[in-house]
Amino acid sequence: MIQIITGKKGSGKTKILLGMIDDAVKASNGDIICIEKCMKLTYSINHKVRLVDADRFNISGFDTFYGFVAGVLAGNYDIKEVFVDGILKIGGRNYDELGATLEKLDILTGDDVNMVFTISEDSENLPESVLKYLIPEKD
Repeated sequence: MIQIITGKKGSGKTKILLGMIDDAVKASNGDIICIEKCMKLTYSINHKVRLVDADRFNISGFDTFYGFVAGVLAGNYDIKEVFVDGILKIGGRNYDELGATLEKLDILTGDDVNMVFTISEDSENLPESVLKYLIPEKD
């Protein structure tokens, strides 16, 4: 399952993501991974979460990102949750490519793995291929 959190820089996306990571640590019966650029979350996430620096593995562009995730999932069937902070910093700002990548990842992960992404952009600027994964706002 794919889910996205959108909003401009400073709108609280990463804080929401960190809350979801904490919830996953408490509830998940599998491995949890967080992928980000520049390792800003090193001291913010639980030590049980595998933190992956996209720069360390030279992940840039959506195709490279997809290949990396596919390889990680193929190498560890126990992964149940993948959190990605700042996908546009990793893949770029081509929203159509982002939508195509999310669709491929949705097929790859199916019902076995939950993936959550933060996207630094207002929802009204994103295509339907991305918005269909938007997490509904809580009342």
